[in-house]
This record gives sequence, structure tokens and C-alpha cells, in this order.
Amino acid sequence: MNSPSPDPDTRPHLETASEMVRKLDNAEKARLCSGRTFWELHGIERLGLPSLWVTDGPHGLRKQRGDADHIGLNDSVPAVCFPPAVGLASSWNRELLQRVGSALGEACVAEKVSVLLGPGVNIKRSPLCGRNFEYFSEDPYLSGQMGVAWVRGVQGQGVGASLKHFAANNQESHRMVVDAIIDERTLREIYLPGFELTVKQAQPWTVMCAYNLLNGTYLAEHPLLLTGILKEEWGHSGLVVTDWGASNDRVKGLAAGVELEMPGNGGIYSAAVLAALDSGELSESQLDAAATRVVELILKSRPALEKARDYDRAAHHLLARCAAEEACVLLKNHGKLLPLAKTGKLAVIGALAVTPRYQGSGSSQINPTRLDIPLQEIQKALGADNAPLYAPGYRLAEDSSDPQLIDEALAIASDAETVVLFAGLPDSYESEGFDRKHMRLPAAQLQLIDAVAKIAARLVVVLQNGAPVELPFVDRVPALLESYLGGQAGGSAVARILFGDANPSGKLAESFPLTLEDTPCRDWFPGEPRQVQYREGLWVGYRYFSSAGVPVAFPFGHGLSYTTFAYSKLRLDGETAGWRVDVAQLAEWQGVRVECDITNSGAVAGYEVAQLYVATEARTVYRPRRELRGFAKIWLEPGQTGTAVFELGVRAFAHWCAEAHDWRVEPGEYRIEAAASSADVRLHGAVQVQSADQSGTRAPALAPYFEPGKRAFGDAAFGALLRRSPPAVPSTRPYHQNSTIGEASSTLLGKLLRWVILRSMKKMVAGDGDEKMERMVAAMLAEMPLRNLVVFSAGKFSPEGLQLCIQLMNGRYQSVFKTLLRREKR
Repeated sequence: MNSPSPDPDTRPHLETASEMVRKLDNAEKARLCSGRTFWELHGIERLGLPSLWVTDGPHGLRKQRGDADHIGLNDSVPAVCFPPAVGLASSWNRELLQRVGSALGEACVAEKVSVLLGPGVNIKRSPLCGRNFEYFSEDPYLSGQMGVAWVRGVQGQGVGASLKHFAANNQESHRMVVDAIIDERTLREIYLPGFELTVKQAQPWTVMCAYNLLNGTYLAEHPLLLTGILKEEWGHSGLVVTDWGASNDRVKGLAAGVELEMPGNGGIYSAAVLAALDSGELSESQLDAAATRVVELILKSRPALEKARDYDRAAHHLLARCAAEEACVLLKNHGKLLPLAKTGKLAVIGALAVTPRYQGSGSSQINPTRLDIPLQEIQKALGADNAPLYAPGYRLAEDSSDPQLIDEALAIASDAETVVLFAGLPDSYESEGFDRKHMRLPAAQLQLIDAVAKIAARLVVVLQNGAPVELPFVDRVPALLESYLGGQAGGSAVARILFGDANPSGKLAESFPLTLEDTPCRDWFPGEPRQVQYREGLWVGYRYFSSAGVPVAFPFGHGLSYTTFAYSKLRLDGETAGWRVDVAQLAEWQGVRVECDITNSGAVAGYEVAQLYVATEARTVYRPRRELRGFAKIWLEPGQTGTAVFELGVRAFAHWCAEAHDWRVEPGEYRIEAAASSADVRLHGAVQVQSADQSGTRAPALAPYFEPGKRAFGDAAFGALLRRSPPAVPSTRPYHQNSTIGEASSTLLGKLLRWVILRSMKKMVAGDGDEKMERMVAAMLAEMPLRNLVVFSAGKFSPEGLQLCIQLMNGRYQSVFKTLLRREKR
């Protein structure tokens, strides 16, 4: 896949940006490469360069008023809350994602926001990751396609996107200090392609580097990832920004390719940058290149800042409802229980029907412009003369069941013809800042479902959750609807699905394992506090389940409809027979066009998501049983036939060769599979690769990063990393700037710091008594490295002060006393 030329709108700015940078002194350049405040960038008034405002997303605009905190909800300006990424990806609808992105861009323009921090295309390595609701999929191709559409929509409004978190940020546990150990092939085939697709096809204005280390190097100072791959190989023309507080060594970061450090820290590291220029550790050309990319971002953002326009919140709410409808995945519909008639006595059970969980917890929380409540929307659908019965059945904040609440639920269930029971994960179960410990629903909800299932033959369970859960009751429930986290219009979307006003078309963007024990990384997630080893390699999600023959509750790509679809006439470049290609000609080969016909064989109009997988029997290199290489979403009226079209390039057949540091295609037969899910192949054909003559060397652009003495991560290097024992948790001395506050809490000073900061953060984000916020804040604080005390205080807690504290934690009292004495004499 060739890199597109930069956005035409950026071309006129390139020379201008360089000219402007030549007018700056080194101190001004260094200042440009660091934030002004928590959310603002520096401008240069004398050159007409405005200060830019960036803010969190990615499923809504989370712009905070004034000097509001980084995590709180109540101080954010109201904005339309769309379904988070977990729901948007379940739509498998590129056009819908672009429309949502465009709406988000319109909101940014209205609020004078120049960069929206999203999307997140990190892979869902484990269903336990606390932030899975904010990521698209377990599959890199689907993640990348969703990312491309989202970025194009946002940037089409003149607002920048920030592709995150680059890379291998697949857990919340220890995320600021953990070292992800990943072999080169797995990195290239699983964890990088989503970023690669988005960069090459959409050119996000910024890419956000992650907190963690990758094979021993912090992502904020990783020259191979940030320059060798991102800039040189993929041709990224924008800038790299740190995640908030991800910078470990600012000078190394600049040299590696990080142009912008966030948040603003009072300029505390500018002196180090200038000193590095004097010593030769950093060249002036490197600083100029970084400052130029920052200026280019400002110039690209300026036209939108000059616009004065609002956006249609009502229209955005309707779009949010459309997105929530397409996010709903009908997992099971035994006996065609759904859709429900709007007559007859209906019982609605579950506290989530009244207090819905519509988004995840953490930095992405949106203050919605309105909120559709499921019970109220069901009431509207039924009409005033047929009010549903309701019982909460459980308390959201409690895990244990209440016999009285269950009895009340059973009483209305026995008096109704049909029961709709809402279940899901409370806020305290999944959030940014910590990972789940298990995949179970709260015990109170499981007991309620078991009790109701015994007396209700017509039982529909509606799930609200941001990641897969175990479903021990699935065989006892006739209908199961996964609504995920539906955004502010999720309540009305679910009501429309239940009563057939909308036909479900969502497909799972992740596998639903039967149990946690069935997941391929169960023994290595989340690893040790300082190291996590990706020993499962390529076997992530359906790649593992389909290859190993491990049964799942529901497979990747699964989703039912109120109609049925028939597949026929698979064609490869217009021919029904197989296709042959000589590998020696792959450089010139334009790929193969695959088509198949799909007919709506039912009585209801609806969407079908046709999926295309490539499988190979070649075994000289191990490969997953099948891999997603294309998909098409088609609307069909009853009896209508449409054609799904897929374009397969060379990469659809390739694997990464760690020895050559390049893509290679094996000879042999490749099976082309048109499927309704990863476990439901409807049609298949074949492409025959004739030759294996692919001699060559590694990609020239990457050669400098693999010379002797440079870091590489081929198979041999990976083996050495695996043999290395994880670094011990420093529960004893010496402490250092990357010791976490939780680790330092074993000292008296560390305990005091943690108590003071935690108390301040709790008051700042939501006040006392908010359980979900308190747990998230406590988890984030415990795993924050000590160095971030300087950053998040905007320099009020100086680097020198931090070093004195660390010396005290290490018992070096005499050294601290001498330092203080020298200061007193000065």
C-alpha cells in the first residue's frame, strides 16, 4: 500500500513553517515543543501563530472549562456522546464512522478545539483490559479501517486527530512503567497494522505515543518506532505528541522523533534541551525539524479557528442513535422471539434500564447534551395505555444480591407475557486506570437472571458492557442483545431494536470466550509490574480460537438479523475458478478483485456485513487458520441481490520475515473465504502462488536501526528478552524517578505524598463519595512514576525537589542535608 501525498492543504504551509522557524531563537523553538498549559500549545504572537487547544475524545468532545482537572466529568462543556469505539467498530460501517468523525469535528470547530485526541486503535489482546471500550477490535485490519474513516471525518472539518496510543499499549495495569516484550513478527502483523493503515490512508495530523516501554525502550524515546517506521517507512507527515506525562527523557524523546511534550509543565525541561544543543547531544537541525512540525500543525489549524459556527445538536443526537442502533449485536434469537410486538404485558427488570451505562470511565468521559433512558424509551414505544411493569432487581453499586429485590422482579415477571432484563458491568468494573480481574457479571445480576429464567419462557437479556463477559446463562435465555455502551442515544436505539423499528446489523469486533481460562494470553496478562511478555505471539482473539479449535460463546464477526442472507457466486477477478500468480512478479502485481453476490432471503430490509478471510495451508511459516482481509456492509431490501466487492493486495497474503525485516509471501494455495463470521464460511475460492523467489535484504529505510550496536527485535533478540527475568519491584531501596508512587508508599515520605495527592485529586475530579472515580484515581496514582509529580504540578514541584525526596526515600539524609546547606549559603 503506497503512502498518499500529504493533505493538499498542508503543502502551501511547508515552506512557510520552515521560514517561520528560522525567525525563532532556540529558546522559542524549545518552548514550542512543549505544552503551554494542560490542554494548550504555545503560540508565537509576533508571527501570528495562535495558541491551540487540544482535548480528549474520542466518542465526544470533552473540553473542560477553564482550569478544570484532567479526569472529571462535571466541569466539561456539554457535548453529544456517541457510542465508544467498542460499539462503533461493531457497526463495521466505514461511512457511519466517517459521519461520526465529521460530527465530532463540527463540535470541535464550534468550541475552538484544534486537535481531538483519538482514535484509539490498540489491539484488544485480552478481554480484561480496562480500556477495551475505547478501542475498536482484536483484529488489526478492522481497527485500521475504522480508524481511517474516523480520522477522515474529523480532519475533513479542519480539525486534527491524534492516533493513539502508539504502540503496544494493551493494558492499564502498570501502563506507565511496564515493558512490553513482543517479537518483531507479532508486532508487525498484530500490533502495528492498525496504526499503519490509518497513517497511510488518512494521515492523522498527530500521533500520540504510549506510556509504556517496548522491548526495553520507552515509546516516548523509541527511534525505530517513531522515526524509522512511522516517519520514514509509513511517511507520516504530522507530529508525534506524548501521552500526558509519558515523557521520560525529553532530550532523548526529541532525538527519537517526539515533537511535542504534553501537558504543559512550565518549561522545566527547556533548559535540558538547550544544554543538549550546547553539548552536541541534540543537533539544531533536530530541534528545527521538531519545531517545524509544530508550526505546520498550527498553520493547518488556523482556518478552522477563524470560523464562527455552531452545530446542530439535535441532528448529532439522531446520528448518535443511528450509530447506537448499528452497534447493537443480536447474539441469540431462539424461536424469533425478537422483535417484540407492541401489545401484551411487558416486564422490564434491571437497574441499568433506569440508570444506563452508556460510556466508559476515565479521560474519555463526556458530559452529554441529553440522555435517553431505556425504560422511558420502551414506554414511549408501547404507548401510554400499555405501561411496562418495572423492578430494579439489583443495586448497581453492590455485588451481592438482595432477596427482596429478586422477589419483586419475580413477581412482575410472573405477571407478564415477556420479560426484558437489563444486565451489564457497573462503572466500578471497567475503567481507564485498572484492568478487570475476571470476566464475570456481578453476582447479584447472575442470580437474578437465573431466577427469572426459571419462570419466564419469553426472556430477553440486554447487555451493557464495554468488553466481553462470561455468559453461563446463555443456554437458558431465548434472546440475547449486546448493546455495548450506547452513548447518550443508546436507550432509544435499544427500544427501536427490541420492537423492530430498526433491524440489528452489528457484528462482533471481538470474540466472546466461554471463560477467561480459554483466552490465549491468560497466563501472561497483565504480567509483572515491570514487564509483560506477549508469549502468545500471533494467536490473538479469533486467530487463536479458529486455529486451535477452541470453542467460544460467540465468534468474531457474529451477529444476527431479523432477516436472512444467502451468499452465492464467488468470483476472483471475474472468474469463478482459482487465480494463479508468480511471486517473482509480486512487486508489479496489482492484487485480486473478489466479488460475491448476497441476497436478502427474508421478509425484512436490512444490512449484511460480508467478511473476507484469507487462509493458507502453507506450513513452512506458521500462520493463523484464517485472517480478516476485507469486509463490505450492504443494505438489501427483501428479495434484493447485491454484490460485495473486496480488493486484495499483496499484503493480504504476506507474513513478516524478521530476518529480512520485510514482508514475504510463501508459495502455495491461499484459500479465499467469504463469510458471515469467522466461524461461518459461506463460499471459498483459491489463489495459487507459484514461486518463492524473494531474495533480498531488509527494507532500506530501516537498515540503520539494525546495524551492530543498534536495538533490533528479531527472533533471537526476542528469545533473549524472554529469558531475562522481569525486573524486581523496588519495594526496597534504591528508589528512582521511575519508581511509582505506589512503590514509594512503603516509605513514610511516600505514604505522605500519596495521601496528600490522592486527597487533592479526589476533591478535584468529583468530590468525595463517587466510588468509580475514587477507584480510578487511586489506581492511576498508585502506578504513576515519581517523575510525573514534576510534570503534573506544572513545575511547581521542581526536578531538584523530586531528587531530594528520592534521596530521603533512599535514606540518604546526610546528602540531603548538605544540598540544603549549599542552597542556604547561596
